[in-house]
Amino acid sequence: MDNIDRNRSDFRNAMARLGAAVNIITSNGPAGRCGITATAVCSISDAPPTMLVCLNRSSAMNQVFKDNGMICINVLAAEQEARARDFAGMTGVAMEDRFADPSWQEGHLQLPVLSQALANLQGRLIRTEEVGSHSILIVAIEKIDLPAQGRDSLIYFDRLFHRIPHQKVELNHA
Repeated sequence: MDNIDRNRSDFRNAMARLGAAVNIITSNGPAGRCGITATAVCSISDAPPTMLVCLNRSSAMNQVFKDNGMICINVLAAEQEARARDFAGMTGVAMEDRFADPSWQEGHLQLPVLSQALANLQGRLIRTEEVGSHSILIVAIEKIDLPAQGRDSLIYFDRLFHRIPHQKVELNHA
């Protein structure tokens, strides 16, 4: 293994140790309806609310998201692991069948929104950057829903899904 391949392998192994929330990223529009599971998602700013989503450039869905220009980030609860597996392509479920469950609803921007997700963040793609193997999609968030309160979270760590128990935090305003 040469140094470049070793660095890539070491980097992937290091990133497997970076726990991340599991999300289903959805879109709908002229290029069609689609969704993928993603963990490379984070906030950029709260004024105005802006997020980034990283998508592999080799993914068939990459161009669909760009062409539609609208995205919903559905933050998954722990009991939604099976959906995460479906949208990650781990189960062989066809794209249209992934949306067959009635818990998928049409959202503010006609985007697929998963009811009972921990959060749904709908927005418009305002910028893209191509970096290495991935596209960075910058999304201006227009609509935020928090349908599921007090439920456990789903994270991906060390190449496995894990449940993070919800803990009520008491804020001290003294």
